[in-house]
Amino acid sequence: MSLIKSISGIRGTIGGKVNDNLTPLDVVKFASAFGTWLQNNKNKKDLTLVIGRDARISGQMVSSLVASTLQGLGINVIDLGLSTTPTVEIMVPELKADGGIILTASHNPKQWNALKLLNDKGEFINGKNGAEVLALAENEDFDYAEVDDLGKYETRDDAFDIHIKQILDLPAVDIEAVKAKKFKVVLDAVNSTGGISIPPLLEKLGVEVVKLYCEPNGHFPHNPEPLKEHLGDICELVIKEKADMGIVVDPDVDRLALVDEKGEMFGEEYTLVAVADYLLKDKKGVAISNLSSSRALRDVAKNHNSEYFASAVGEVNVVNLMKEKNAVIGGEGNGGIIYPDLHYGRDSLVGIALFLTHLAKENKTVSELRAGYPVYFMGKKKIELTPEIDVDALLVKVQEEFKNEDISTSLNVTEVSTIDGVKIDFAENWVHLRKSNTEPIIRIYTEAFSQEEADKLGDDMIAKIRSLI
Repeated sequence: MSLIKSISGIRGTIGGKVNDNLTPLDVVKFASAFGTWLQNNKNKKDLTLVIGRDARISGQMVSSLVASTLQGLGINVIDLGLSTTPTVEIMVPELKADGGIILTASHNPKQWNALKLLNDKGEFINGKNGAEVLALAENEDFDYAEVDDLGKYETRDDAFDIHIKQILDLPAVDIEAVKAKKFKVVLDAVNSTGGISIPPLLEKLGVEVVKLYCEPNGHFPHNPEPLKEHLGDICELVIKEKADMGIVVDPDVDRLALVDEKGEMFGEEYTLVAVADYLLKDKKGVAISNLSSSRALRDVAKNHNSEYFASAVGEVNVVNLMKEKNAVIGGEGNGGIIYPDLHYGRDSLVGIALFLTHLAKENKTVSELRAGYPVYFMGKKKIELTPEIDVDALLVKVQEEFKNEDISTSLNVTEVSTIDGVKIDFAENWVHLRKSNTEPIIRIYTEAFSQEEADKLGDDMIAKIRSLI
């Protein structure tokens, strides 16, 4: 089955059978459920939703289905057309809309698409709201509008201009400092909407842009997840063009990866670290990431006499903790920058503007900047278990094992967190265990001062889990 229903939305592969894949009927059902949920929870009759899509091949079809379904419920639709996730998030409150739907499967391959659901603040709906939408979809209890009450449909083509202006108006973005450096960058937008949203931003910052895969046709030239193994082309082109750096985004432009002037990856985990380093230098406060993100952010925050806190994995959880702690900066280690002075959502465009300002003010190359940060290496492993094993009970055993006073002392355990699976912080490294929601698997994330050490920590944890079964 390739249809995944979750509290954050619905995603699946295009084609196939209803309830197995993301078919037109599934799109209509889920759009109907979200529209109905909004109608049930808003104390007004005339509702408006903003929609926008990335450039994947199925986008136009899925967008048309969603727009028509919402109109059928009597909801007005403002269609941004080709857009980015952060642009839609910004435009919902900008247009005083009641919510939004982003049509994107993010970093998934081209056969996937998804509906991601936003509240009236332009933020992802929370778990409780998502569960209510799923229940409505399951029951199919929809009441469509009569002909005189159908929703209106309009398009907007100024969303990128509004998004970019809001970024350039931020006090933390120093336009003149960036312009003075006359940076040259290579941009890999994986043939999606980063190719039409990022160049106008860079040009306003006086940056020369070499475009690679910037045609928004949805034919992804490589795996769209911005990981090192997929990015050989841009690494070569940065060197060939003698560029100052490379910029890589995923199809919906909420993840930002960077390449240094030598064609080496800056490291997705370090995008947030660098931006936090810049912001906390002038404004001491709080930095937030999730439990599976690098410890380097904690180190940088500490270096600026600032505090660091970790949330459960998931953008909604990061945002909730950022609001609670009034954070200066937050995000996720996958290159997701959340800058609350703009909005509470991962945003590659604001990440680019802040990073370039930092680079300009530091007067260093990208590789020199990276060399100034703590060096950590991450490992990712998993242990597959038989279906009859109670994974939750097993994680409780692990937690109790490492909270044991004797073991904690002998192994230099500094903290055990259970807000999301089990995370064990040791003096010089950490391991995070999370249960898969779809199969009997425990995912094991580790970080240490070397790759060998990170991998060994994962293997040791697998052995420990097996001993507890």
